[in-house]
Amino acid sequence: FITPLTLQALTGYPVHTDLLDETTEAAMGHIELAKWADLMIIAPASAHCIAQLAIGSAGDLLSTVTLACTAPIMVAPAMNQAMWSNPRTQANINTIKTFGLHVIDPEIGEQACGDYGAGRLPEPEAICEAIVEQCSPPLDQLQGHYVVITAGPTREAIDPVRYISNHSSGKMGYALARAAVALGAKVTLISGPVSLISPDGVTCVQVVTAQQMLDASLAACPTATVFIGCAAVADYRVQTVMAQKIKKDNGEPSLSLVKNPDILTAVRKQYPSLYMIGFAAETEQVIEYAIKKREAKQLNMMVANDVSDTAIGFNSNDNAVTLITEHGHQPLSKASKHEIARTIMQCIATTLVQPLGVDKR
Repeated sequence: FITPLTLQALTGYPVHTDLLDETTEAAMGHIELAKWADLMIIAPASAHCIAQLAIGSAGDLLSTVTLACTAPIMVAPAMNQAMWSNPRTQANINTIKTFGLHVIDPEIGEQACGDYGAGRLPEPEAICEAIVEQCSPPLDQLQGHYVVITAGPTREAIDPVRYISNHSSGKMGYALARAAVALGAKVTLISGPVSLISPDGVTCVQVVTAQQMLDASLAACPTATVFIGCAAVADYRVQTVMAQKIKKDNGEPSLSLVKNPDILTAVRKQYPSLYMIGFAAETEQVIEYAIKKREAKQLNMMVANDVSDTAIGFNSNDNAVTLITEHGHQPLSKASKHEIARTIMQCIATTLVQPLGVDKR
């Protein structure tokens, strides 16, 4: 859609497309390209490109420059949802991550082919944000701290086909995990079923049900200093899961529901010294309900957000929240979830050293 000439005219820089360009190869141009950058980013990175990176191919200009580049390399995948979820692509993603390449999660949404799912190229703002984060000097405010974070939805089976769940994408919890690592923390991320890549430097535990998430949380917390309950845990589960698919011709089914365990309450009871943060997703009286929940669950901080606003919250890349502590509350205006996550983790880091001073109005 965009020609090399267009990019050259707009940027004022030459555009390279061929490995053996006669005008530059006399001076080993592809090697020179690999040397000058502080950071290299491949956007969009196709499934073929990622496969080349995984095997160390050097058959074209891009793969050759990548092999010769000693600067940090970032990859922004973009492809059809089926290609993205293919086990071979995921294996290649894991391989390039072991080589030290940094992968930016693709977006979830409608694709050019008409499919819906993960694989869309992230918005330019998200890519730019990831670059800035990668280039920022390492911080150590949470050095020596161990942070456990829950993220995403849980699923409660009705029968082998159906389940109870919610719209959580896991983006906020994953952003918190990245932000915690950036501040020097050791991080375990306990994730429900999502279409996101485990952040670099994070130990990711995959779960499905609320009980599995609780078990994983309790198992991860003996040496933790901070616990963040960001997951959208299903409040109820079916009392009796059917062994076979419920048939429509059997009449209207009646489901008996029972409450799931409250993960924050259970973790607080077993580990009373933890610094604990919860998330309250509400559709009305957001602050009032969040304040009550924080007090009832004995949390150090509650993060309240209004999920009735479809422009933020579930499945969105943006959020707007209010941080609630015993000292009052602090609103964070609409921003990307990565930015919100960094602010939350900075507040936690500050609070672990001294009480967080916030607006009590």
